[in-house]
Amino acid sequence: MTSPTSLMSEARALLERYNLSARKGLGQNFLIDRSILDKIVSAADISRSDTIVEVGPGLGVLTRALAERAGKVIAVELDRGMASLLRETMSGLSNVEIVERDILETKVEDLVNGAGYKVVANLPYYITSPVLRHFLESPHQPQSLVVMVQREVARQVVAKPPEMSLLSIAIQFYAVPRIVSHVSAGAFYPPPKVSSAILKIDVLPKRRLQMDDEAVFFKLARAGFSTRRKQLVNAISSGLDLDKARGSELLLKADIDPKRRAETLTIDNWLKLLQSYKERVV
Repeated sequence: MTSPTSLMSEARALLERYNLSARKGLGQNFLIDRSILDKIVSAADISRSDTIVEVGPGLGVLTRALAERAGKVIAVELDRGMASLLRETMSGLSNVEIVERDILETKVEDLVNGAGYKVVANLPYYITSPVLRHFLESPHQPQSLVVMVQREVARQVVAKPPEMSLLSIAIQFYAVPRIVSHVSAGAFYPPPKVSSAILKIDVLPKRRLQMDDEAVFFKLARAGFSTRRKQLVNAISSGLDLDKARGSELLLKADIDPKRRAETLTIDNWLKLLQSYKERVV
């Protein structure tokens, strides 16, 4: 078994060899703990029939582990230096494709040529939410995502009422998330200033709504969370530019107490509110 020390040495040697360094602006913290690497790969439940999309592969430690199990690994790297390193170090692996691109500017269906896929990544923390939404909101969703994220972000994603947030709504609308394991800062080089967690997100087999209705659903959710800890009737009325009586009517029609707060609502509550809104406003 490879020790953390040897993975640390490997990371330093690669950075020195290619005259590179971890770029703080790109959120680069390289995984150097084999036990954590194994937990990520195990949680992803990979077989030879799977196509894996990895975002931010960095030095390729996770990429190589994924390639041992998957049929194909598409590693998307924004950093030109890292992409160049990966093309050399992964050149002997026929099932690995290095794509130098911004994942947020990439159509997922084009990336995987319309094939089914899973996402596995040690995500740059500064783009965690946009990346998760990019995949989940895509017309071509993944089967699942296993991602390393900040521990606090993971806690928000899996939250239940009365601690829901716009982020937890955005993920749980499409999927069922759970925390696989917490991860200390010492599992990375250089170590981040925050603790981390491995998050498994199982995407629902069928979308809850048509995409046009999804847009209206999130319009309502954004209105509800527009002012934290505010009564829903006030937040909804203000966010949707409705008078308070109309806002109260919408909530009551959806069997929601107007004095409740957005943090207390379930996904089903929001879906009922959507139906009320479509019947009375749209």
